[in-house]
Amino acid sequence: MHKTAAEAAAIVQQLSKLVPQSGNVEVVLAPPFTALHAAGQAMPVPHPFSLAAQNLFWEDQGPFTGEVSAPMLKELGCHYVILGHSERRQHFGEQDEGINRKIRASLRHRLRPILCVGESLSDREGGRTETVVIGQLLRCLDGISKDELRMITIAYEPVWAIGTGRAASTDQAAAVHKTLRATLASSWGPEACEPVRVLYGGSVTPENAGEFLSSDQVNGALVGGACLDPLSFAKIISLAQNVAG
Repeated sequence: MHKTAAEAAAIVQQLSKLVPQSGNVEVVLAPPFTALHAAGQAMPVPHPFSLAAQNLFWEDQGPFTGEVSAPMLKELGCHYVILGHSERRQHFGEQDEGINRKIRASLRHRLRPILCVGESLSDREGGRTETVVIGQLLRCLDGISKDELRMITIAYEPVWAIGTGRAASTDQAAAVHKTLRATLASSWGPEACEPVRVLYGGSVTPENAGEFLSSDQVNGALVGGACLDPLSFAKIISLAQNVAG
């Protein structure tokens, strides 16, 4: 919950000047609902970035005051939607079953979900990381077909690393990413999961992003606080472009 519409538009304009276009790296911006239109309007043509929403509701319309639907987001130019973010789970009580319904709704309207999974500090210290993330992954993707899976991005975001400045090590992230890929392969088959991107999110900064992005298990980053400063975010994008070649 950062940036007004005017502030978001200014960031997009600054970022557009700082980031050279690259066919090897996709950059997705996820401003608040109220800033989506302004951010989209601020993008130069051709658009160097894609738009994502931070959440949606599983119904297309109805008596759900305060909610935003997939058709509304599509009309604003969104291509992606972040679902199951740890802050939604922690502060708003979101559960895997509801997140599954949101994923199905987004896919009905050709919005590409970015599904977030991750363990708490107590889960990590108790040796339950794999159990937690595998459970979240399978429950959130219950009933998803092989064709639908190809539209989904997975973001591993250890809850204990979000906004704390305490990022997971590259080895820790790579181990969980490997587990997620193995779970996808065993449940949907290697061919179906091959195009699925697995991102790392959790205190990603210009100082540590290069190491994460250099891992063969990490396909990108879900950037939080560091994206609020265009210079900082541009450095991370540049690191990704360098790694991608």
